[in-house]
Amino acid sequence: MRSPEDALDTRIGARLTELRTQHGWSLGELAERSGVSRSTLSRAERAEISPTASLLNRLCHVYGRTMSQLLSEVEAAPAPLVRAAGQQIWEDRDSGFVRRSVSPPHPGLRGELVEGRLAPGADIAYDRPPVTGLEQHLWVLDGTLEVTDGEQVHHLEPGDCLRMRVFGSTRFRCAGPVEARYVLAVVRP
Repeated sequence: MRSPEDALDTRIGARLTELRTQHGWSLGELAERSGVSRSTLSRAERAEISPTASLLNRLCHVYGRTMSQLLSEVEAAPAPLVRAAGQQIWEDRDSGFVRRSVSPPHPGLRGELVEGRLAPGADIAYDRPPVTGLEQHLWVLDGTLEVTDGEQVHHLEPGDCLRMRVFGSTRFRCAGPVEARYVLAVVRP
């Protein structure tokens, strides 16, 4: 019996294949555009690996969508009310990052809410935004978080809110001895 995580990886892989095919790209062309090896792309499309947050971010950048948009595309049609038990959870097991899509994206809306959790010591770096100019409002609920936007480093504690428009690299690091939990409001340009 497949776990829910395996089933999600299979749906993500199928959607990645669809997107590449819609653009008329070979795996080699996508590898050149994304900076991800052809073999890793192939394994992700076949759900032989669970894609990392960094990998999905690179692909989202190439396809011009947010990670939430990509994840919502592998779900059933979104309902106006999403109960806590029905919110999509995705985990990057390698980095210790857990992402809950609190309010999934909708074609008629530009904003969405995401809950992020980083294990102590977790460190995730994105070399580019999934969508250039993406607006983000990050509100720390628990723990401490270090966020780097380009060259600017921000040390955030519970209750702090960081607002930024993302044009370049970002990094999220759990800077304390306990899990960092935060809400991220994402607004597409």
